Amino acid sequence: MRNVSSCNKLNPDRQNKTQQSMAETPAEPQIDCELQPPSNTLSEPQLQSQLHPLSEPQPLPQPWPQPLPQPDSLHEPQPDTLPEPQPQSEEEVKPWMWTRHRVLLLFLLTSSFCASIVGLAYYSQQHLPPESTPPASPPCTSPACQRAAARLSISVDPFSQPCDYFLFPCGSEGASLSNRGRQRGKGMPLHPQGHKSRAAQAEKDRERGRKERETGTDIVEKAPADRMPDRQTALLLTMREILAEDRSSPGNSAKQKACMFYRSCMDTGPTETAGPEPFLRLLHKLGGWAVSGRWNQTDFNSTLSLLMRDYGTFPFFSVYVGKDPNDTQGDKRYIQIDQPDFQIPTEWSSKTQKSKANTQILRLFLASYQRLLGLLGSPSSSTSLHIGLFISLSSELAVAASPLPHRLQQGLLYQRITIKELQTLAPAIDWLGCLQTTFHPHPVSQSDHVLLHNLPYIVHMSRIIGKWLNKHELSGSGPLHTFMVLSLLHTVIPALDSRFTQTERNFSLALGTTEEDVPRWRQCVLQTEKGFDTVLTHLLRETTAYTEAEELIQNVYSSIKSKLPDLRWRDEESRMSVLNKIQSLTPRLSTKNNIFSEAELNQLYSKVTIDKHKYFSNYIQSLSLQRQGSNKLFSQTEGDDIWSITPFLSDNELVFPMGMFVQPLFHPTYPRAINFGVLGSLMAKDILHLLLPNIHSQSVSPRSIAECVRYQYLSMTEGPGREGAFSLSPAQQQEMWVQYSALQIALQAYNQSLKKYPGDSSLSGLSHTHLFLTSFTQINCDSDPYHEFMPFEPSFLVTVICGYSDLCPKTLSCPNKPQQHLLGTC
Repeated sequence: MRNVSSCNKLNPDRQNKTQQSMAETPAEPQIDCELQPPSNTLSEPQLQSQLHPLSEPQPLPQPWPQPLPQPDSLHEPQPDTLPEPQPQSEEEVKPWMWTRHRVLLLFLLTSSFCASIVGLAYYSQQHLPPESTPPASPPCTSPACQRAAARLSISVDPFSQPCDYFLFPCGSEGASLSNRGRQRGKGMPLHPQGHKSRAAQAEKDRERGRKERETGTDIVEKAPADRMPDRQTALLLTMREILAEDRSSPGNSAKQKACMFYRSCMDTGPTETAGPEPFLRLLHKLGGWAVSGRWNQTDFNSTLSLLMRDYGTFPFFSVYVGKDPNDTQGDKRYIQIDQPDFQIPTEWSSKTQKSKANTQILRLFLASYQRLLGLLGSPSSSTSLHIGLFISLSSELAVAASPLPHRLQQGLLYQRITIKELQTLAPAIDWLGCLQTTFHPHPVSQSDHVLLHNLPYIVHMSRIIGKWLNKHELSGSGPLHTFMVLSLLHTVIPALDSRFTQTERNFSLALGTTEEDVPRWRQCVLQTEKGFDTVLTHLLRETTAYTEAEELIQNVYSSIKSKLPDLRWRDEESRMSVLNKIQSLTPRLSTKNNIFSEAELNQLYSKVTIDKHKYFSNYIQSLSLQRQGSNKLFSQTEGDDIWSITPFLSDNELVFPMGMFVQPLFHPTYPRAINFGVLGSLMAKDILHLLLPNIHSQSVSPRSIAECVRYQYLSMTEGPGREGAFSLSPAQQQEMWVQYSALQIALQAYNQSLKKYPGDSSLSGLSHTHLFLTSFTQINCDSDPYHEFMPFEPSFLVTVICGYSDLCPKTLSCPNKPQQHLLGTC
């Protein structure tokens, strides 16, 4: 008898008492010392009542039944060997029953405690954020983090200022978020306050541009600290910071030459002082021109070849290198010949299928060029004749030009023809000589094919040039040579003093063109890249944090692959097509093709001489460098350029350009919460747009999720009964799904990263998820090309996430607005 014997050994007093009891009462089932009650002691409802306090109360359990022991089950001696059982007294039964109740209670309490521990452990693994358990994270104190903290300190925190957050518009100050949402949904214009703030900002931009031109200083009004710049601006600002570094030793390296070029562009003082003299010296080098009365009758085709080779100027046609999209079997590059960008504005007539300039535009054009020739010191007595001839020749050439849609409709693009055949069709141009000079040392022969983009214009242009060449009465005035010189002037105006650029700007304003006044620093960065693109690529590679960038790429893409199978697909074919496509791609950070070492770069730019006080001569050298760079296109494989800011497909690879990983969108010293909240969510949107452009036709999830988010938005901002306030088009439904999914993907990727590397730093005392979501709300959504398809600001998606997730510091709600709690999970 195991139970009895083991218990007796542990408790001699109890052994004596048990023996006495057995001698006085009938034999009873014995309680196991391991405190395990019989399996059939409680009914299921009674057990559920004990384990779940919130369930309906059940009556207390009655004492267990007391059947007589059986020999087979109890393994006891035969009954006749035992003392005659005696009835129990009431005093003896009560302690026995109390003991059994106490054992049962102890068992139930122990079981409930164990179950609670297991449940809490499972819940914490599945739902709780990683920051709930680790010790306090160390604050990030790097210079990059200090700038990020400054932005956070004055930005709208959705958790500490929920009412302001509901009114926060990503694109305009003071506009109601709910108003803007309804207006977008109905295709109405922005809130008037938004127009007012944008107009004020435009005026501030123009004033800043005027100050930059007048003083030559780098006056850059940065975006508000609580707003992220768009990605293109962020990349340009990064390159500006690299180029503006103070390199004390002048040296002779390619990097130092690029930086000196940029600084000579920014220092407008010497340029303003020099006036038109640099261009006049260049004009004398080209043989002068008839406008000044000094021209040595240079050969037409020789001058044209020289302008194309050394000055990047194409007066009568444009030339560049590119692939033939119709040639899907190879990767060969061809010389492409297109109509030029005419200086004289024209209007296309769909009725006559021709271009023409109206009288009013011609008057403005004439006045503008009279002003330019006056700045060059040309006598006013001769300018009218030469400008009149220039306008007449421009008009005759432009009449055969046509807009791209028309040429595409007529099949005029990518017409393949040999140079020999082209010479027959357009004999006024020495095609072989011009192309050999332009692309030297790349070999060009008469049998080589070129691609034409408007053959009728090329033929017409040759006929017009031939006619003007044979006008002997005009031979002394050289209208064709004047036309080429004024084309060159148009090319080099950015390197001349501000009077020239202002004259061009005034002409554009007179035509009603409201172009953005580009800051000087941006112009200088872009111009530096044109001549030193290889150097700038090298500099960008040096500043790229490869390890952190690769981690972000892999985590985001892994999160996308785990999310897509959960969508509801329209059919199995669609599901397998998308999943196979996602699985077949390898994401990687771009390293760009044909990367040069520093020694190779120095050799490549060894003949370039930069003078920090002579921007015009530096600019002329950059034009020649651009032409040399075009020769590389004949052998270079397709790849991203330095200004790439979105991922692209290359064979079976998903390539992320280095230009994505720049401040303030990304920095290796940032807490990972910022990198994932800002760039991680942008990357997720890019990938979904690139790989799933028509997901709406393949899955029903975008529509259902978008309608759910729309309902949550109306419920939170307008209150009940507003479900029909605005409807979503299919494009809006897809974009809302993309934006919402991108936020979920980035947050999941961040949490996976925290599990692997829990030691993330903090900023401004915010928790990990708080910092992630606050950083997400800082993204400048107006820079998103798909922003027009969002009926409200993407920052509201944080509200939806926090409506059902335990990750957020608290649920977003504003007591000043009528609203409902979010219902369920979208």
